Amino acid sequence: MRTFARIMLLLTVLSVEAQAREFIVSVKGNNSNPGTPKLPLRTIQRAADLAQPGDTIIVRAGIYRERVDPPRGGTSNSKRIVYEAAPGEKVVITGSDRITNWVRVRKGVWKTTLPNSFFGSFNPYSDVVHGDWYNPRGRARHTGTVYLDGRWFSEAVNLDDVLISAMNDSVWFGKVGKDSTRIWAQFGGVDPNRQDAEINVRRTVFFPRKTGINYITVRGFILEDAATQWAPPTARQIGLIGPDWSKGWIIEDNVIRYSMCAGISLGKYGDKWDNTSENSAQGYVKTIERALAHGWSKENIGHHLVKDNIICHCEQVGIVGSMGEIFSTITGNTIYDICTRGWLMGAERAGIKFHGAVDVQITHNHIYRTCLGIWLDWMAQGTHVSRNLFDDNFGPDILVEVDHGPFLIDNNIFLSKLSLMDRSQGGAYVHNLFAGAIQVLGFDSRETPYLKAHSTEIAGFHNNPMGNDKYYNNLFVGAADLSKYDSVGLPMQMGGNVYLDGARPCSCEKNPVVEPDFNPMIRLIKKTDGLFLQIRYDKRWKEERKCKIVTSQLLGLASISDLPYQTPGGRPVTIDKDYFGFSRGRSNPTPGPFQNLRPGFQLLKVW
Repeated sequence: MRTFARIMLLLTVLSVEAQAREFIVSVKGNNSNPGTPKLPLRTIQRAADLAQPGDTIIVRAGIYRERVDPPRGGTSNSKRIVYEAAPGEKVVITGSDRITNWVRVRKGVWKTTLPNSFFGSFNPYSDVVHGDWYNPRGRARHTGTVYLDGRWFSEAVNLDDVLISAMNDSVWFGKVGKDSTRIWAQFGGVDPNRQDAEINVRRTVFFPRKTGINYITVRGFILEDAATQWAPPTARQIGLIGPDWSKGWIIEDNVIRYSMCAGISLGKYGDKWDNTSENSAQGYVKTIERALAHGWSKENIGHHLVKDNIICHCEQVGIVGSMGEIFSTITGNTIYDICTRGWLMGAERAGIKFHGAVDVQITHNHIYRTCLGIWLDWMAQGTHVSRNLFDDNFGPDILVEVDHGPFLIDNNIFLSKLSLMDRSQGGAYVHNLFAGAIQVLGFDSRETPYLKAHSTEIAGFHNNPMGNDKYYNNLFVGAADLSKYDSVGLPMQMGGNVYLDGARPCSCEKNPVVEPDFNPMIRLIKKTDGLFLQIRYDKRWKEERKCKIVTSQLLGLASISDLPYQTPGGRPVTIDKDYFGFSRGRSNPTPGPFQNLRPGFQLLKVW
């Protein structure tokens, strides 16, 4: 009888697997078709409506002007619903529509008039950017914009700024009336009716309207032109693409660009309390309490993989998450030109901005030309930031704020003028290259939460006295000044660091290697086959004093949370690999992110 039951179970599994379908979508298709290669569907949304767990949607080359709202997800990691561009084909999903009824007003200036019905229930030109921690600076900005040949325009303060012919091109202004929307734009010497002139129509591009749409894969697309709203940690965070408080998404090998606010959102659901925090710590504590009641847990939320994407031209944040990113991995992404136009001001702006990054791994990303590289705000616990390249960021490469740890930052290359802004405690900084300044902020009286190990359950609250950081085997160059840690509230732990070209140690480090006159000549060089780091190495850094292999045992506990430094799975940590993944051996590792350095000048391909 038991054998018969097993046979029936196997037959059932094979039957379910055999039912998995592949839907084909093409710009030449029709939504009345079955979605076969010979009879493809026309829209991705129609395929989404039909797809069941285990199915795959393959989209052929073309431009798809739609918002994809998946009504269901998969049931497990092995039974996903997969959306992917056909191999080798260029597939664009866009939140903008092309406009061809532009009328010339004067030299370089054109106007379009559209009925409000054209936009349906959402008009980006009446949707004013707003939200907690947003600073409008005395003027209204809208979530829509104008594009010409894939390049977005700036919103003018008033109509006169567009009409004055002496002004530069690439500005626009809009007025929404009772029945119609008028948009003026300066196109220079271009006739927009003969070029690809577009305007925003949709708030987002690939984003479910319901929460709990789990186990979806989105692969190989160009996703662009979303009229996204400001995404603070206390409100629903809508990105150009995102899972909306779900579990197990894979977002990989995409180009994600031109979002007014957020590119990828792994963030918070929405409720009646959105944007009511009064920009206070108490308001965010209440947000956390409501999130716990709304299913914020390891079982229900997070576990996403964001991998090998290009994320650019977002005016607030490349990847955002308030609690929804727990237990996720962010790896292999190139993130650049984030909040560089100066359109939006306020907090919450960065290449990656996470609140509540519990057991999140951020590894091997290149983050450059952003207002701030990575910002880990509140409850970064079990977070691992490793093997990332930062350069040319206007603010700090990394900011840690009111976190109690433990979190681990190792084998990174920090090349911007400000490497680290530290407003937390319980961080471990191991085998990094800090080529910029380190800013240590003072006591912060906010009572912020710390959690139980590898969990979202709150264990307690504590203010932020600063300190209890661990610095081992790093290279500090130039403006890096660790003497600022001499006055923090909690004891520091340091060893094996090297200070070059004026960098200064903390008094708590015994016998550090300090070479104030040695310039390592660090420079990032762009070549046709990648990015190369020039560095001058002196073998005395390793020979003058023995460095220790960094382990959980050496790091000890984060004092406030009273937790050890572990992997997301709860295993002990050993930092025995370098930036490239090469072994450091069993003893006396080389300070900094590179193990196998030769004396003198060398070029290392770092991206």
